[in-house]
Amino acid sequence: MLEVKDITFNVKGTQILNGISFQVAQGETVGIIGPNGSGKTTLFNCLSGFNIPNGGSITLKGHEVTVLPPYKRAALGLGRVFQNFGIFREMTCTENVVTALESRQPMWDSFFPWSKGNKTNRARALEFLKEVHLEKSCDKRASSLSGGQMRLLEIIRTLAFEAEVFLLDEPTAGVSPKMKEDVAGLIRRLKELGKTVLVIEHDINFIQKFCSRIIVLDIGRIVLDDTPDKVRQHSLLQEIYFGSTSGNGS
Repeated sequence: MLEVKDITFNVKGTQILNGISFQVAQGETVGIIGPNGSGKTTLFNCLSGFNIPNGGSITLKGHEVTVLPPYKRAALGLGRVFQNFGIFREMTCTENVVTALESRQPMWDSFFPWSKGNKTNRARALEFLKEVHLEKSCDKRASSLSGGQMRLLEIIRTLAFEAEVFLLDEPTAGVSPKMKEDVAGLIRRLKELGKTVLVIEHDINFIQKFCSRIIVLDIGRIVLDDTPDKVRQHSLLQEIYFGSTSGNGS
């Protein structure tokens, strides 16, 4: 589904990514962790087309997309949820989801508010909102939602966009503990639907609830790639985060 080969990226001589390679199979959910400055968000920027790598290649669903712009990657089924909320705050919850539905349809199918296509899209949008318990807020502006509800709306809107590969950049940032459980439940729902999910997170306890694999970045390199239990137990993880000098990390 997604293959990354020897990706490098630098800014004015400063190396941010240094030979990143990994594969993600269809339906797999992978957590990506690492200290601040390790290159996590830069990696997502390269995957989604906001940064063009200086070297290496990215293949999505058998198509090389290394230099493709973001909208062409989105057309191939790549969806991204940003750390800073990317919803349309002045639109209602329904309008946010309808916009995603319309982006996959010929413009004139639902252009007019009284058209059959528009009515169908609004009904479908309500079904998506029910998935995240936002149906009662369907006519409210997205700006009125809590941080956790905004995150749920953004993820479900990406699902309505028919994304097959989800890049979730710290989906629990600014989210209450209770809503974190709702976000985890929605990610598990994506797994049930066979979606491929990559999640950047700082909280390993959170991502191990739904990830079968964790990739650890440090200084622009992959230093660990294993099951959550093996990653947690590896001495190198403590060394990266806490600067332990005991052991050699092997």
